[in-house]
This record gives sequence, structure tokens and C-alpha cells, in this order.
Amino acid sequence: MNSNQKYLDNVKKKSAQLSLLIGILLFGIKLAAYFITGSSAIFSDAAESVVNIVAAAFTFYSIIVSSKPPDKSHLYGHGNVEYFAAGFEGLLIILAAVTILYTSIIQLIEGHELSSLNIGTMLVGGAGIVNFGLGFYLVKKGRATNSPALIADGKHILSDSYTSFGVVIGLIIVLITGLKILDPIVAIIVALNILITGFKIVRESVGDLMNETDMALLQKIVEHLNSERKNIWIDIHQLRFWKSADKLFIDFHLIMPYYFSIKDAHKEEEIIRKLIEKKFTNAQLNLHIDYCSEVWCSRCLYDVCHVRMNPFEKKIDWTIEKMISPPSV
Repeated sequence: MNSNQKYLDNVKKKSAQLSLLIGILLFGIKLAAYFITGSSAIFSDAAESVVNIVAAAFTFYSIIVSSKPPDKSHLYGHGNVEYFAAGFEGLLIILAAVTILYTSIIQLIEGHELSSLNIGTMLVGGAGIVNFGLGFYLVKKGRATNSPALIADGKHILSDSYTSFGVVIGLIIVLITGLKILDPIVAIIVALNILITGFKIVRESVGDLMNETDMALLQKIVEHLNSERKNIWIDIHQLRFWKSADKLFIDFHLIMPYYFSIKDAHKEEEIIRKLIEKKFTNAQLNLHIDYCSEVWCSRCLYDVCHVRMNPFEKKIDWTIEKMISPPSV
């Protein structure tokens, strides 16, 4: 494991630890606010904080596992565990939303007593501000380290902060109007927002586990190869890639002049490998060299070729569609 990878793993672990510790602290604050007020809205916020703690713990564990080097049973490493962590967190969010909906609807029908809303409102508001800063920090660190688990955790905590702000607004309205029925209504609105967040996180994690094509990343790979294109790289085809947490695996076929020696071909392969690794963090390239035939002469840019059979006619455009497809002149 190189020093850069160790640094990234360390950043991920410390970020996950911070998320867990703050999650426990804020849950205590929200739970106290609920016992003081008896508010359904505050209960909904506290329930989501339980999910925060469990999810943060699972995220921390998944990051420890994903940082392990490849072994005989996992030749490509353990990075995919972070997608499981993200999906698990999404499911917990959905479960929390359903629990909040059930409790809030019961209280909406049967009614309930409220007390000391001013104190509860201040506690929840303070927790929301802390969560907003933490969520922003985790998403930033998750993107910097290519950690789907940290990004999912950060998005969830940001969602929790929005929940807290919504609860504060609702409680202020209750304090001003005296309409206690607004409390469970706010909780129901909060639960629906949490539910949407949970479904989004599950959808993204399933897509990652299924190696769903990241079109933005594909575009970047194609643009980078085009920007570094050399005349002896006659054609690239069957471009594929997949991600495993912070690692990126890329493979494609490269057509080169048939008379190049193995040494020459290997030299070009190393050039491409370094170009890829310079652009994309923790990228691993698997390159297959194909040799040209006379059918490629009319599209070949290698103007010093001494065995050209046909004159040059037109440059091959390396578009996304062209590069992910089988070879075609």
C-alpha cells in the first residue's frame, strides 16, 4: 500500500469516527429535548439520530474492511463493502421514516400534550447546526477520498440537519399559534422527506453494486485519452471500467502497428498507464494490445509508417460510442 493510499484511508477512518462520536452526542441532546417536550416532531428528529449512530458505526466498520489490501479471496480488494454500507444506511433511513410516520399518525388522531417547547426548540436548533457542518464535512471528505460510504453518511446527516431545521420552524409556529395539531403534521412532513432520502441512497448503492455506468466518469476517461492521443495509437475499442470504493479499474483494447516489437508495445502501455494514474486516483489499467491490418491504413494517423497499403483518408473520432464498441473502421 503506497503512502497516498494510507493517507486517504486514515482520512476516511477519522471522518467516520467523528461522525459516530458527534452522532451519539446529538442523539442524547435530542432525546432530552423529546422527554422535556413530548413533541412528535422532536421524536422524529431523535429517531433519525438513532439511525445516524448505527449507520456511522457500520460506515466506520466498512471503511476499515475496504482499506484492507487484496488477498486470495478478494483479488480486487474489499472496496465494494462500502456500497453495502451505503445501502444499509439507506434501508435504516427508510425504517426510521416509517416508524416516525406511524407514531405521528397515531398522535395526530389521538392527540398528545406538549410542554417546554422553547427549550426543546433551542436544543434541536443547535443540534441541527452541528449536523449541517458535520454532513458538509463528511460529503467533502467522501468525495476527496472517493468513499461512497462517507458520502452516503454525509448526505444522511445533512438530511438530518434539514429535518432539525424543519422541526424548529414547525415548533416556532406551534409556539406562536398554539395549534398543537401542527406538531405531528410537521413530523409527518419530516418523515416523508427522510423517506425520499433513504430511497435515493439505496438506489445509488444498488447501482454501484451492479456496476451501473457512471456517464460523467466515462466522459472524463474518453476526454483524457483523446487529449493524450498519439499517432501510433491507431484505435481504442471495448473500453470498460468499474469502481470499487476509492479504486477505479479500467480496461480497453488498443490497436498499434503490427510490426512493433513486444518491447515497443510495452513501452506505450506504460505511457498510457502513467497518464491514466496521473489523472485518476488509484486507477488500475488492464490494456490489451491488438495489431493493425491494411483495413486500418486509410484511418491511421501514423504518417511515417513504411508499410502503409492505402492512403490516409479520414481520422477516427474517439467518441464514447466508438470507444465502448467492438472494433470498426
